[in-house]
Amino acid sequence: QVQLVESGGELVQVGGSLRLSCAASGRISEHALGWFRQAPGKEREFVSAISWSGGTPYYADSVKGRFTISRDNAKNTVYLQMNSLEPEDTAVYYCAAQPQSYRGYYANIRTYYYWGQGTQVTVSS
Repeated sequence: QVQLVESGGELVQVGGSLRLSCAASGRISEHALGWFRQAPGKEREFVSAISWSGGTPYYADSVKGRFTISRDNAKNTVYLQMNSLEPEDTAVYYCAAQPQSYRGYYANIRTYYYWGQGTQVTVSS
């Protein structure tokens, strides 16, 4: 079991920055952690992911160069630093945990077993 709690979402202006946090508990060392987002009327989509033990982070093309995922193992927390925010980034952002058995399939939403409640990010123009 893994428990996830997101925070950090808020209203920000175009070009601004936000840092989302995902506090994890449970058997997190056996999981990769990812960020997904869902805009109104759209399907939930992959944003970024990182394994708990290390390795290359992964990003959706739409956020490469603007978003950075990182983790603090001592705090059991994963972060998503979002820079140069655009109105298209407006969505509810979810943190999710993926069992190690699905290693390599970071963008596949079906491989994530545990989800947080989400945090709203609104980018205003």
